[in-house]
Amino acid sequence: MSRPEHLAPPEIFYNEDEAKKYTSSTRIATIQAEMSARAIELLALPDDEPKFLLDIGCGSGLSGEIIEEEGHYWVDLAVEKDLEGDLFLHDIGHGLGFRPGTFDGAISVSVLQWLCNADKKINKPKYRLMRFFSTLYSSLRRGARAVFQFYPENDDQISMILSSAMSCGFTGGMVIDYPNSKKARKNYLCLFAGSSQASARQNLPAAIGVDDQSTVTNSLREHSRNRGQKGSKRSAVKNKDWVLQKKELYRKRGNKEIPNDSKFTARKRKGAF
Repeated sequence: MSRPEHLAPPEIFYNEDEAKKYTSSTRIATIQAEMSARAIELLALPDDEPKFLLDIGCGSGLSGEIIEEEGHYWVDLAVEKDLEGDLFLHDIGHGLGFRPGTFDGAISVSVLQWLCNADKKINKPKYRLMRFFSTLYSSLRRGARAVFQFYPENDDQISMILSSAMSCGFTGGMVIDYPNSKKARKNYLCLFAGSSQASARQNLPAAIGVDDQSTVTNSLREHSRNRGQKGSKRSAVKNKDWVLQKKELYRKRGNKEIPNDSKFTARKRKGAF
């Protein structure tokens, strides 16, 4: 099935009719609520202390309802929902126009990948990401977090997003829940906007559904170090999974001379002597 961002630009795909589907489907609403709750959990907000949050791309307001249930206040766009948040329509690729330090945190569900979509000549993904992350950093108070659940298309897209966020001053990285499950796997970009005197050193939260957390977190610092290695432009490890992913990508592009997959794919070869 084609990805939504390959079918049409967001203003066409996410129209009033699509918003009704989200609000009328119990399954979609449940999934949206679970991801929103997880994003709020990753913000690590203090208990019993209402915060002012930015819901980036809230659509029909399902995420906003979860924010209200947690006792916080929120700002963004909603469609045909009776909500208490402040709402407005805006292209985040143009940057955010809020005063510095306005928000105590930000969440976003299924939105970030749209900034990587070049459906128009004027839409340059790298520029739009830089514009968005730089203004978001300014909008957050120091020490606040921003959590994005999103669906990356490939490793290159993740790398572009991570490098853009890092260039704008953020630290943090990827938290991947249930990495070994195709259905349950969820990618969260957890960003830290500097630090405050009251906050301790911020580490990436633990992922769900895995024992070894080192296999499912990718910090911006590690990304920067790997990117700067001589002769290496990417942080991906070229193991069997990486080779299989590349072969599948080439097949989709129509390449015919791709070797068949086997148990010997990407195996380590012994020396000649």
